[in-house]
Amino acid sequence: MKAAVVTKENNGKVEIKEVDIRPLEAGEALVDVEYCGVCHTDLHVAHGDFGEVPGRVIGHEGIGIVKEIAPGVESLKVGDRVSIAWFFEGCGTCEYCITGRETFCRQVKNAGFSVDGAMAEQCIVKADYAVKVPEGLDPAQASSISCAGVTCYKAIKVSDVKPGQWVAIYGIGGLGNLAIQYAKNVFNAKVIAVDINDDKLEFAKELGADLVCNPLTDGDAGAWIQEQVGGAHAAVVTAVSKVAFNQAVDSVRAAGKVVAVGLPPETMDLAIVKTVLDGIQIVGSLVGTRKDLEEAFQFGAEGKVVPVVETRCLHEVNDIFEEMEQGKIKGRMVVDLKK
Repeated sequence: MKAAVVTKENNGKVEIKEVDIRPLEAGEALVDVEYCGVCHTDLHVAHGDFGEVPGRVIGHEGIGIVKEIAPGVESLKVGDRVSIAWFFEGCGTCEYCITGRETFCRQVKNAGFSVDGAMAEQCIVKADYAVKVPEGLDPAQASSISCAGVTCYKAIKVSDVKPGQWVAIYGIGGLGNLAIQYAKNVFNAKVIAVDINDDKLEFAKELGADLVCNPLTDGDAGAWIQEQVGGAHAAVVTAVSKVAFNQAVDSVRAAGKVVAVGLPPETMDLAIVKTVLDGIQIVGSLVGTRKDLEEAFQFGAEGKVVPVVETRCLHEVNDIFEEMEQGKIKGRMVVDLKK
């Protein structure tokens, strides 16, 4: 089968090559992949930022049809449409797995990083960890929800923003556009979109953002938000930028919460006095659990969240990486594995 594989040099590129797929083992299912979204995390993997994995099949925004199941598998059947997500498998017994925080399992396996992922014509999944896609949800759009969507949905959950409260979304790319939709259409919050690209801010307005801020022309986003609304109740940072994280802290009001999602390589600055005296909370949010993904899919099926996707071919993955690094992508690029 054809697959996108991390190069030997871990140089930020992938090779499109023929690879063999092993026989199924207990608890597994074989999936014919239909679509796989391209995530910034795939670029991190290709660069070796999380550890070098030459030869690994990338991809963790996969959607496909179950072709075969191992003996004893009861959670799936042949013909089911399922996800291949970043959270590929947890140990199932640790304190995180048994308390609804399974993505923090210390023995976690991640699709496209520690195990082969979905940027291939076929993929093996752990049956109990593959979330079924509901009827009525377009599979190309579902691929975007399987990582970007559930990550944003969970982050808004973690922010504790209430209906009518203000949430600032930093970075209106593949994640941020979905964060706006979940915040507006599911949590009934008021949204401030922050980005340095005016085209993306126009896009944010189309998605329902109540206010937009470009720090390059409006000045420091933190000060601007404080002036406009007295500070946001929460901020979700999807941008891969140290500056965005710093401005997010300054943008929230007393007792506000900053949710870190993006993964820039730098270290953010943090004013201890402000953090203490204003009771600011800063917390990381890591993708979402199987239950979170089930819920995120359902809101997509109901039309409350509509991912903006563009389908591409497998041989274009390196081109997509370049566009991603240049900040040119609006919405999500999704590889059509059926082409």
